[in-house]
Amino acid sequence: MDRLERMHIFVRVVDCLSFTRAAESLEIPRSTVSTAIKELESEMGARLLNRTTRAIKVTEEGRFLYRKSQSLLQDYEQLAGAFAVNDSRPQGKLRINVPGRLGRRVLAPALPDFLDRYPDIDIQMGVTDRAVDLVSEGVDCVIRVGELADSNLIARSLGSLPLCNCASPGYLTRYGRPDTVKDLSSHRIVAFASSMTGRVESWEYRQGDKLDSLALPARVTVNTAEGMIACALAGLGMIQVPHYDVRHHLDSGRLVSVLPDTVPPPMPITLLYPHREHMTRRLEAFIDWVIPVLEDKVLGMAQ
Repeated sequence: MDRLERMHIFVRVVDCLSFTRAAESLEIPRSTVSTAIKELESEMGARLLNRTTRAIKVTEEGRFLYRKSQSLLQDYEQLAGAFAVNDSRPQGKLRINVPGRLGRRVLAPALPDFLDRYPDIDIQMGVTDRAVDLVSEGVDCVIRVGELADSNLIARSLGSLPLCNCASPGYLTRYGRPDTVKDLSSHRIVAFASSMTGRVESWEYRQGDKLDSLALPARVTVNTAEGMIACALAGLGMIQVPHYDVRHHLDSGRLVSVLPDTVPPPMPITLLYPHREHMTRRLEAFIDWVIPVLEDKVLGMAQ
């Protein structure tokens, strides 16, 4: 193991504050991580990490080496990329994380095209709606829907996701079809509770330039888009979902659009990746590929 490899492992350990998680993200044995840190401490003549059975703390010397190592590794990556740009194809493993519904319905079916275009890239795709720590979990990029919390990550807009209000014909036969926002007082919804916060979402509506919300009654509350759509198909209430999620049900008549003029503004879709001066060519290739896929499958749809 050379010095550069040891520094790379050290940086990942500091990012994760865990030997085990660093080993998992780098896909190497934990013993290799331990050996690398011991050798680096011996080489530097200083203790870099204080380790106990419950926690890892970075020493002052470790923090200094961490900053220098980050800079050196970025410089090396830039240098390697400059020589490789003209004569090598994007290669290596790309770790991405995407929202569950988007991953299952859109990206997974489209991935054969990406892998055919880039035979030297392997994809490790996490499909989850939870917040992912890119650095500690060793993820190259994530795609997220909705407003983002402040972070040090680089954010690249991929477009906006149109929404749809809809209900089943059976529900509308039973409760009537709402023609105005005032009619909503006699209706019920399938409520959605965030799996991350537990907060139950209100029914949002737009009137002109104003966005407002109503707390409508619900007999059923779910925490997944699949569950919400299934309940709507069963006639249990109205729902607000991304249009692409229910387009096939709208086309078949199993769901019907309601109050289309009051639908909330589209939700932003954003790709996030760690702050780096040099983006890997495999990540560049993925971004160039995924934008037209999303434009074709989910973005810019009319009600």
